[in-house]
Amino acid sequence: MTDAPILAPAAPPTPGAIETAWRRVQLARHPQRPRTLDLVPLMFTEFFELHGDRAFGDDAAIVGGPALLDGHPVMVIGHQKGTDTESNILRNFGSPHPEGFRKAQRLMRLADKLGLPIITFLDTAGAFPGPAAEERGQAEAIASSIKLMTGLQVPVVVVVLGEGGSGGALAIGVGDVVLALENSVYSVISPEGCASILWRSRDEARTAAAAMKMTADDQVDLGVVDLVVAEPGEGAHTDHPATAAALTAAVISALRRLTVDDTADLLANRYARLRGMGAYLETGAGSSQPAEAPSLRHRLGRILHLPGVPQRPRWSDIWPSDDGEDEHERGA
Repeated sequence: MTDAPILAPAAPPTPGAIETAWRRVQLARHPQRPRTLDLVPLMFTEFFELHGDRAFGDDAAIVGGPALLDGHPVMVIGHQKGTDTESNILRNFGSPHPEGFRKAQRLMRLADKLGLPIITFLDTAGAFPGPAAEERGQAEAIASSIKLMTGLQVPVVVVVLGEGGSGGALAIGVGDVVLALENSVYSVISPEGCASILWRSRDEARTAAAAMKMTADDQVDLGVVDLVVAEPGEGAHTDHPATAAALTAAVISALRRLTVDDTADLLANRYARLRGMGAYLETGAGSSQPAEAPSLRHRLGRILHLPGVPQRPRWSDIWPSDDGEDEHERGA
């Protein structure tokens, strides 16, 4: 066994990096930044919004429906924030409830059935964390949405518009290509939330924004985002049509590359993309022998408590690994 390399601690962000990251956060949150429904009429034609999850109700924080992009049918799904106090209350500040994610899943299944490419727009600080959302299964709704997107047999292009916050963004953010506007941010938690946990003070939000590497350029370096789309002038809020034109060109280009792949290649590449994220260290070689699936007798014996069959549940029975079985794990 070789000694594992010693990983040097990350250097603290420089003052310049802190200011740059915080400026991007502020631009991503700009009240005049284009939202999903601002861009839809500029990028698509014949958009028809669909409502409801067919189980509980409609959630205005997520919008979606079929549309035409450059004359071709697609399914559009995105977060929707408001532009003033009244509309933000209606849209719940872009933070979806479980019914919002389940509405998105309904539209994804419809697109998968009809063979429509899916385009999603991310712009949320995160899923709504209130008691009502938890009672209706917020975590399950996010998890099932992620699971569904990994197996969709149509191309999926994700666009980060403003804030890409935590599971609320990831629930509709699993795709084959991820694009991000120049001043958008993507992170597992807000800078204020991170600062409150690590520094016990929201005053360190600027430092947290730089340390989390949440800007679009940082996300490209990390392999989370594939392409940064330049914004006009001082930011997307200054020119919605120009922003829409740049996004349209980027989305069409991505779809043209994806539609040449057959379904098997599309799914394999999506899986490889997700598995390739993150840094990790392998410390040993796995077994070259394939894992042996449990026999029918073994599985039935576990259920019927037949003699000679281990009764204690073992994870290796459910998720076989490449490692050999430990004899001490066997037993009643």
